[in-house]
Amino acid sequence: MADTSTDCLRVWPDREGALLRLRLNRPKANLCDAAMIAALHAAFDAHRAAPLRGVLLDAEGPHFSFGASVEEHLAERCAAMLASLHALILAMAEFPAPILVAVRGQCLGGGLEIALAGGPIFASPSAQFGQPEIKLGVFAPAASCLLPWRINAAAAEDLLFSGRSIAAQQALAIGLVQALADDPEAAALAYFDEHLAGRSAAALAQAVSAVRAPRVRELRARLAEVERLYLERLMKTHDANEGLAAFLAKRTPLWQHR
Repeated sequence: MADTSTDCLRVWPDREGALLRLRLNRPKANLCDAAMIAALHAAFDAHRAAPLRGVLLDAEGPHFSFGASVEEHLAERCAAMLASLHALILAMAEFPAPILVAVRGQCLGGGLEIALAGGPIFASPSAQFGQPEIKLGVFAPAASCLLPWRINAAAAEDLLFSGRSIAAQQALAIGLVQALADDPEAAALAYFDEHLAGRSAAALAQAVSAVRAPRVRELRARLAEVERLYLERLMKTHDANEGLAAFLAKRTPLWQHR
Protein backbone atom coordinates (compact mmCIF):
# COMPACT_ATOMS: atom_id res chain seq x y z
CA MET A 1 0.00 0.00 0.00
CA ALA A 2 1.72 3.16 -1.23
CA ASP A 3 1.57 6.78 -0.11
CA THR A 4 -0.76 8.49 -2.60
CA SER A 5 -1.00 11.93 -1.01
CA THR A 6 -2.33 14.96 -2.85
CA ASP A 7 -2.15 18.69 -2.16
CA CYS A 8 -5.21 18.54 0.09
CA LEU A 9 -5.14 14.99 1.51
CA ARG A 10 -2.33 12.98 3.07
CA VAL A 11 -2.64 9.24 2.44
CA TRP A 12 -0.26 6.66 3.90
CA PRO A 13 -0.13 3.12 5.28
CA ASP A 14 0.28 2.45 8.99
CA ARG A 15 0.55 -0.61 11.24
CA GLU A 16 2.40 -2.59 8.54
CA GLY A 17 -0.35 -1.92 6.04
CA ALA A 18 -3.22 -2.99 8.27
CA LEU A 19 -4.42 0.60 8.73
CA LEU A 20 -5.00 3.24 6.06
CA ARG A 21 -4.32 6.79 7.27
CA LEU A 22 -6.17 9.71 5.67
CA ARG A 23 -5.54 13.27 6.83
CA LEU A 24 -7.33 16.38 5.57
CA ASN A 25 -4.41 18.65 4.82
CA ARG A 26 -5.51 22.21 4.11
CA PRO A 27 -5.56 23.87 7.53
CA LYS A 28 -6.96 25.73 9.16
CA ALA A 29 -10.37 25.35 7.49
CA ASN A 30 -9.81 21.98 5.74
CA LEU A 31 -12.74 22.86 3.49
CA CYS A 32 -14.54 19.87 1.99
CA ASP A 33 -14.63 21.36 -1.49
CA ALA A 34 -14.58 19.60 -4.85
CA ALA A 35 -10.83 18.89 -4.67
CA MET A 36 -11.00 17.45 -1.14
CA ILE A 37 -14.06 15.33 -1.93
CA ALA A 38 -12.40 13.97 -5.09
CA ALA A 39 -9.18 13.15 -3.21
CA LEU A 40 -11.06 11.32 -0.45
CA HIS A 41 -13.16 9.37 -2.93
CA ALA A 42 -10.07 8.39 -4.93
CA ALA A 43 -8.32 7.21 -1.76
CA PHE A 44 -11.21 5.00 -0.70
CA ASP A 45 -11.56 3.59 -4.21
CA ALA A 46 -7.84 2.89 -4.50
CA HIS A 47 -7.73 0.90 -1.26
CA ARG A 48 -11.07 -0.90 -1.38
CA ALA A 49 -9.46 -4.24 -2.24
CA ALA A 50 -6.61 -4.00 0.27
CA PRO A 51 -6.65 -6.34 3.31
CA LEU A 52 -7.30 -3.50 5.74
CA ARG A 53 -8.46 -3.82 9.31
CA GLY A 54 -9.35 -0.15 9.49
CA VAL A 55 -9.04 3.43 8.29
CA LEU A 56 -8.21 6.45 10.43
CA LEU A 57 -9.46 9.79 9.11
CA ASP A 58 -8.16 12.90 10.87
CA ALA A 59 -7.06 16.43 9.99
CA GLU A 60 -4.01 18.65 10.02
CA GLY A 61 -4.21 21.80 12.13
CA PRO A 62 -6.48 22.92 14.96
CA HIS A 63 -9.79 22.09 13.22
CA PHE A 64 -11.20 19.01 11.52
CA SER A 65 -13.20 20.97 8.94
CA PHE A 66 -15.28 24.13 8.64
CA GLY A 67 -17.44 22.30 6.09
CA ALA A 68 -18.12 22.61 2.40
CA SER A 69 -17.28 25.56 0.17
CA VAL A 70 -20.20 28.03 0.23
CA GLU A 71 -19.38 29.09 -3.34
CA GLU A 72 -20.02 25.51 -4.44
CA HIS A 73 -23.50 25.70 -2.87
CA LEU A 74 -24.61 28.42 -5.30
CA ALA A 75 -27.42 27.47 -7.69
CA GLU A 76 -25.21 27.03 -10.73
CA ARG A 77 -22.74 24.72 -8.94
CA CYS A 78 -24.64 22.88 -6.22
CA ALA A 79 -25.82 19.94 -8.35
CA ALA A 80 -22.24 18.87 -9.07
CA MET A 81 -21.23 19.45 -5.45
CA LEU A 82 -24.07 17.34 -4.04
CA ALA A 83 -23.51 14.52 -6.53
CA SER A 84 -19.81 14.25 -5.66
CA LEU A 85 -20.32 14.55 -1.89
CA HIS A 86 -23.10 11.97 -1.84
CA ALA A 87 -21.03 9.57 -3.96
CA LEU A 88 -18.25 9.91 -1.36
CA ILE A 89 -20.70 9.34 1.50
CA LEU A 90 -21.90 6.12 -0.14
CA ALA A 91 -18.33 4.98 -0.86
CA MET A 92 -17.50 5.42 2.82
CA ALA A 93 -20.69 3.73 4.01
CA GLU A 94 -19.91 0.74 1.78
CA PHE A 95 -16.17 0.61 2.52
CA PRO A 96 -15.21 -2.92 3.67
CA ALA A 97 -13.33 -1.91 6.83
CA PRO A 98 -14.20 0.18 9.89
CA ILE A 99 -13.48 3.90 9.45
CA LEU A 100 -12.33 5.60 12.65
CA VAL A 101 -12.50 9.39 12.82
CA ALA A 102 -10.44 11.70 15.06
CA VAL A 103 -11.73 15.25 15.53
CA ARG A 104 -10.15 18.36 16.97
CA GLY A 105 -11.69 21.83 16.97
CA GLN A 106 -14.56 22.63 14.62
CA CYS A 107 -16.31 19.81 12.75
CA LEU A 108 -19.08 21.49 10.80
CA GLY A 109 -21.36 21.11 7.82
CA GLY A 110 -19.96 18.90 5.10
CA GLY A 111 -17.05 18.03 7.38
CA LEU A 112 -19.43 16.55 9.93
CA GLU A 113 -21.33 14.74 7.17
CA ILE A 114 -18.09 13.04 6.10
CA ALA A 115 -17.27 12.17 9.72
CA LEU A 116 -20.77 10.71 10.15
CA ALA A 117 -20.25 8.45 7.13
CA GLY A 118 -17.40 6.78 9.01
CA GLY A 119 -17.53 4.76 12.18
CA PRO A 120 -16.70 5.75 15.76
CA ILE A 121 -15.66 9.37 16.31
CA PHE A 122 -12.92 10.15 18.84
CA ALA A 123 -12.90 13.83 19.81
CA SER A 124 -10.84 16.27 21.82
CA PRO A 125 -12.69 17.87 24.76
CA SER A 126 -12.61 21.22 22.94
CA ALA A 127 -14.19 19.89 19.73
CA GLN A 128 -17.41 21.43 18.41
CA PHE A 129 -19.96 19.75 16.15
CA GLY A 130 -22.71 21.36 14.09
CA GLN A 131 -24.74 21.56 10.89
CA PRO A 132 -25.03 25.34 10.34
CA GLU A 133 -26.55 25.14 6.86
CA ILE A 134 -29.99 26.34 8.01
CA LYS A 135 -28.43 29.69 8.95
CA LEU A 136 -27.70 30.19 5.24
CA GLY A 137 -31.26 29.40 4.21
CA VAL A 138 -30.47 25.84 3.09
CA PHE A 139 -30.36 22.43 4.78
CA ALA A 140 -27.84 19.59 5.13
CA PRO A 141 -28.93 16.75 2.81
CA ALA A 142 -26.46 14.03 3.85
CA ALA A 143 -26.73 14.87 7.55
CA SER A 144 -30.51 14.63 7.29
CA CYS A 145 -29.96 10.97 6.41
CA LEU A 146 -26.91 10.20 8.57
CA LEU A 147 -27.62 11.91 11.89
CA PRO A 148 -30.65 9.72 12.71
CA TRP A 149 -28.36 6.68 12.30
CA ARG A 150 -26.09 7.94 15.04
CA ILE A 151 -28.32 9.79 17.50
CA ASN A 152 -31.99 9.94 18.38
CA ALA A 153 -34.46 11.77 16.16
CA ALA A 154 -35.01 14.67 18.55
CA ALA A 155 -31.29 15.38 18.88
CA ALA A 156 -30.83 15.10 15.11
CA GLU A 157 -33.66 17.54 14.45
CA ASP A 158 -32.26 19.95 17.05
CA LEU A 159 -28.93 20.14 15.21
CA LEU A 160 -30.51 20.31 11.75
CA PHE A 161 -33.22 22.88 12.56
CA SER A 162 -31.26 25.19 14.88
CA GLY A 163 -27.91 25.13 13.09
CA ARG A 164 -26.23 25.41 16.47
CA SER A 165 -22.95 23.77 17.41
CA ILE A 166 -22.59 21.53 20.42
CA ALA A 167 -19.55 20.88 22.58
CA ALA A 168 -17.78 17.55 22.68
CA GLN A 169 -19.26 16.62 26.07
CA GLN A 170 -22.80 16.98 24.74
CA ALA A 171 -21.85 15.14 21.55
CA LEU A 172 -20.62 12.29 23.75
CA ALA A 173 -23.81 12.33 25.83
CA ILE A 174 -26.09 11.98 22.77
CA GLY A 175 -23.96 9.25 21.18
CA LEU A 176 -22.51 11.31 18.34
CA VAL A 177 -18.99 10.78 19.73
CA GLN A 178 -17.52 7.46 20.89
CA ALA A 179 -14.91 8.83 23.32
CA LEU A 180 -13.16 12.02 24.40
CA ALA A 181 -9.38 12.26 24.60
CA ASP A 182 -6.85 15.06 24.70
CA ASP A 183 -5.16 13.29 21.78
CA PRO A 184 -8.02 11.82 19.71
CA GLU A 185 -5.68 10.39 17.05
CA ALA A 186 -3.81 8.43 19.74
CA ALA A 187 -7.12 7.25 21.21
CA ALA A 188 -8.29 6.04 17.80
CA LEU A 189 -4.98 4.25 17.22
CA ALA A 190 -5.22 2.61 20.65
CA TYR A 191 -8.75 1.43 19.78
CA PHE A 192 -7.47 0.02 16.50
CA ASP A 193 -4.54 -1.75 18.16
CA GLU A 194 -6.71 -3.31 20.86
CA HIS A 195 -9.86 -4.17 18.95
CA LEU A 196 -9.17 -4.36 15.20
CA ALA A 197 -5.50 -5.05 14.41
CA GLY A 198 -5.69 -8.72 15.35
CA ARG A 199 -8.89 -9.44 13.45
CA SER A 200 -9.27 -11.03 10.03
CA ALA A 201 -9.66 -8.42 7.29
CA ALA A 202 -11.97 -10.84 5.45
CA ALA A 203 -14.16 -11.30 8.51
CA LEU A 204 -14.25 -7.56 9.22
CA ALA A 205 -15.33 -6.85 5.64
CA GLN A 206 -18.26 -9.23 5.98
CA ALA A 207 -19.12 -7.88 9.44
CA VAL A 208 -19.23 -4.33 8.09
CA SER A 209 -21.47 -5.45 5.23
CA ALA A 210 -23.73 -7.42 7.58
CA VAL A 211 -24.40 -4.51 9.91
CA ARG A 212 -24.51 -1.76 7.30
CA ALA A 213 -26.15 -3.32 4.23
CA PRO A 214 -29.76 -2.48 5.16
CA ARG A 215 -28.82 1.08 6.10
CA VAL A 216 -26.74 1.52 2.95
CA ARG A 217 -29.73 0.52 0.82
CA GLU A 218 -31.85 3.04 2.68
CA LEU A 219 -29.09 5.67 2.48
CA ARG A 220 -28.81 5.34 -1.29
CA ALA A 221 -32.54 5.96 -1.72
CA ARG A 222 -32.67 8.72 0.88
CA LEU A 223 -29.70 10.62 -0.57
CA ALA A 224 -31.37 10.62 -3.98
CA GLU A 225 -34.59 11.87 -2.37
CA VAL A 226 -33.03 14.73 -0.40
CA GLU A 227 -30.85 15.69 -3.37
CA ARG A 228 -33.99 16.16 -5.49
CA LEU A 229 -35.61 18.14 -2.69
CA TYR A 230 -32.56 20.39 -2.44
CA LEU A 231 -32.20 21.02 -6.17
CA GLU A 232 -35.81 21.05 -7.36
CA ARG A 233 -37.46 22.83 -4.43
CA LEU A 234 -35.05 24.47 -2.01
CA MET A 235 -32.83 26.14 -4.62
CA LYS A 236 -35.89 27.59 -6.32
CA THR A 237 -36.73 29.60 -3.18
CA HIS A 238 -35.72 33.21 -2.72
CA ASP A 239 -34.34 32.63 0.75
CA ALA A 240 -31.86 29.89 -0.18
CA ASN A 241 -30.24 32.10 -2.79
CA GLU A 242 -30.43 35.16 -0.54
CA GLY A 243 -28.81 33.36 2.39
CA LEU A 244 -25.87 32.14 0.35
CA ALA A 245 -25.38 35.53 -1.32
CA ALA A 246 -25.55 37.30 2.04
CA PHE A 247 -22.93 35.00 3.55
CA LEU A 248 -20.52 35.62 0.68
CA ALA A 249 -21.16 39.37 0.89
CA LYS A 250 -20.71 39.28 4.70
CA ARG A 251 -24.10 40.87 5.35
CA THR A 252 -27.29 39.94 7.19
CA PRO A 253 -29.74 38.01 4.98
CA LEU A 254 -33.11 39.57 4.21
CA TRP A 255 -35.54 36.67 4.45
CA GLN A 256 -38.78 36.84 2.47
CA HIS A 257 -39.92 33.43 3.75
CA ARG A 258 -40.49 32.15 0.26
